[in-house]
Amino acid sequence: MPEEKYVAVVTRPVAAPQPGEAAFFDVDNTLMRGASLFHVARKMHQRGAFTLAEAAGFAWKQFKFVARGENIDDVHAVRDSALTLAAGIAVDDIKALGEEVYDEMIASRIWPGAKALAEQHLRVGRRVWLVTATPIEVATVISTRLGLTGALGTVGEVSDGMYTGRLVGDILHGSAKAVAVQGIADEEDLDLKRCWAYSDSYNDIPLLSLVGHPVAINPDAKLRRHARDNNWPVYDFRAGRRAATFGLKAATMGGAVYGLWKGFARIRGPRA
Repeated sequence: MPEEKYVAVVTRPVAAPQPGEAAFFDVDNTLMRGASLFHVARKMHQRGAFTLAEAAGFAWKQFKFVARGENIDDVHAVRDSALTLAAGIAVDDIKALGEEVYDEMIASRIWPGAKALAEQHLRVGRRVWLVTATPIEVATVISTRLGLTGALGTVGEVSDGMYTGRLVGDILHGSAKAVAVQGIADEEDLDLKRCWAYSDSYNDIPLLSLVGHPVAINPDAKLRRHARDNNWPVYDFRAGRRAATFGLKAATMGGAVYGLWKGFARIRGPRA
């Protein structure tokens, strides 16, 4: 069994680095609208990798994901389906497919406000990582295209350059994200109390609670309540929603202003 590893690093120099500081972004419904894995499945269907019925199942899960947020049963169902379909596919093919998926389906679904927040962290010298259940190959493409520091994603087992249909470890979801981020913090000598984390899902509360600056983006109902009860900032980039933010630090406000210009519904709250 290969050594468990969630990380694929993308080197990107930043000016005036902030030692010990970083920001961690979930991907699906946080950095982009919808589920990135759905678009990988859609592209695979276009290439004849699976049937119309299987594609319809992915489409239904994507619809529910956008409409109501992340559901653990759906996450596991998509994972199991994707692993079955990936068995016997070459790693290089998935990497190339990830590039196509980004250009054709993901780039246009990136939330401008979330991208602005990530860029602001980079501008002030913080490292920015994606932390997602999305396959590491796709997560790395997104990270590279956005000029971020790197990505932590779900790793599929590989033998002779082909996926076996099994995982290395488990899907990077829920508490597993917190474990992976703690690992990065140990390797990079990060002070997590000086770090940021962004997510849409109540399932990511272990990650959000790990850092000193948790932020909810497009939150599901349970995370919205938790954020309100704990005075966490909340951004909502979805049409027709009103964003309420509380206590966001000055270093991140530049990104918030840019996001407002690009389509925030509303931002209010004290500036620290």
